[in-house]
Amino acid sequence: MQRVCRFGLLIVIVGFAVEGSRALGQSRRDAESRDGMVVAVSPDAAAVGAEILEQGGTAVDSAIATAFALAVTHPSAGNLGGGGFMLVHPGDGSPPLMIDYREKAPLAAHREMFVDNNDTHTHPYVGVPGTVRGMKLAHELYGSLAWSSLVTPAVTLARDGFEIHAGLAAELNRELGRSTNDEFRRVYGKPDGTDWAAGDRLVLSDLAATLQRIAEDGPNGFYAGETADLIAAEMKTGGGLISTEDLLRYRARVRQPIRCRFRGYEVLCPPPPSSGGITLTQMLGIAANFDLRRSGRWSVKTNHVMIEAMRRAYANRAMYLGDPDFVEIPKHLASADFAKYMASTIDLDRATPSRLLGPPLTEPDESLETTHFSVIDRHGMAVSNTYTLEASYGSGIVVRGAGFLLNNEMGDFNRRPGVTDTKGSIGTAANEVRPRKRMLSSMTPTIVLKNGQPYLITGSPGGRTIINTVFCVTLNVLEFGMTAREAVDAPRTDHEWFPNRVRFMGADDPEYAALVEQLRKLGHDIQDTDRQGDANTILISDGSFIGAADYQFGAAVAPNSKP
Repeated sequence: MQRVCRFGLLIVIVGFAVEGSRALGQSRRDAESRDGMVVAVSPDAAAVGAEILEQGGTAVDSAIATAFALAVTHPSAGNLGGGGFMLVHPGDGSPPLMIDYREKAPLAAHREMFVDNNDTHTHPYVGVPGTVRGMKLAHELYGSLAWSSLVTPAVTLARDGFEIHAGLAAELNRELGRSTNDEFRRVYGKPDGTDWAAGDRLVLSDLAATLQRIAEDGPNGFYAGETADLIAAEMKTGGGLISTEDLLRYRARVRQPIRCRFRGYEVLCPPPPSSGGITLTQMLGIAANFDLRRSGRWSVKTNHVMIEAMRRAYANRAMYLGDPDFVEIPKHLASADFAKYMASTIDLDRATPSRLLGPPLTEPDESLETTHFSVIDRHGMAVSNTYTLEASYGSGIVVRGAGFLLNNEMGDFNRRPGVTDTKGSIGTAANEVRPRKRMLSSMTPTIVLKNGQPYLITGSPGGRTIINTVFCVTLNVLEFGMTAREAVDAPRTDHEWFPNRVRFMGADDPEYAALVEQLRKLGHDIQDTDRQGDANTILISDGSFIGAADYQFGAAVAPNSKP
């Protein structure tokens, strides 16, 4: 279903998701503006962000407001109780930077704490949340409007409620049906006990009160005082590890983005503890050694090279990457020379067995239920932000009396130290649990520069598929000259080293039958997939911002048209 909402000079284009269909809420209408744009999964949150741009806020102001609104309207991934990464290109000549607000392990955590515990929806799997600190740090660096004005729209959405669409109704009914958390059922259950339906209004009073404390007191309204006490009490009740000291100690970090060159463009992406930047840089670096444009986007050569680039980059990801505050990341991993070497190992006539690239490693899954949004303002400040609760609805634990969900990010650490096998366990030291350590992530918020100015802003949810989704979208634009809409709509490919198989969204489409057959003849195990990522993207062309919401799962493009 599609609707166009108008208020003032703002236009919001919405495509609602319908669970279980590849063509989810197919809204392929892009939006164009010269005055700013927000592309996000939630129509209400995108509208909030666009309104901030109309008020003269920066792209970072808009991103902060969007993030807090998503904590209300997109509860599966929008959050107060999670964390993520915000990539900012200021647009004023100052250098870009990455705000790392990834969650941390509590002080009481230890390396073997999960050896005999695989139930990730329990209190010990909750990491110290980073979102509120991350948003405040971003505001201190780049904000122009008052902090309270950025949080208040989310307070209003939670207090007064918002109309839910069919996809969210189905999602809530599913989660309520399997939840064992009494507070989740109380907060997110329909008051009359019936199932949620499209058009119902969801009111979140406890969350509104928590957001109000954050609006008034900033991070102290979350990491200290009443909210902190409620978190600590929740942890004590459920046997979790987070203490009030953990909350008081948490700080977001400013890091330098990973930079690489591709076909004359500069690509900015996140450094560790995100694995996204180094892994994406390796894949683009490998691709740069082949004339893929001449071969064509849907040629067997192009897709074979893409798959082999993914395979090699993910092997290195598994072996070397972790929190740089705790482990040393080999410097050569992001170099052009190393990418050239990896490209030289690709046999164009057959698939490389993954076992030849290193020990058979896999990693714990990161959920599909991350969310990404892209923002640009009229002055050219660009923001690419990805954040998450980990699994869909995180741990499923709602803090009693505070109304927000907690993450289960501790599952992104290597849970069985020293044990690495073909069944999915990984025990390398780089990503073992340590107190105050940040767990490895796949989140890959990305900004591409052309002549030093933002050209492409993209990212995605999707767990370990995130990096491959960003690779596909970025390559579609930079190598093959696709429009934003074409790049986002094109079928995506995913190979993660192990398991040794290729997931391709066009595998069962007759249009790609010949390509699939040829890839299989090269030795690739091609499997169909209905879902990979949610690539909400902005392309800048001739001074215009062109927003492409990912039609697969429903999203909103909110252009600011106020001069």
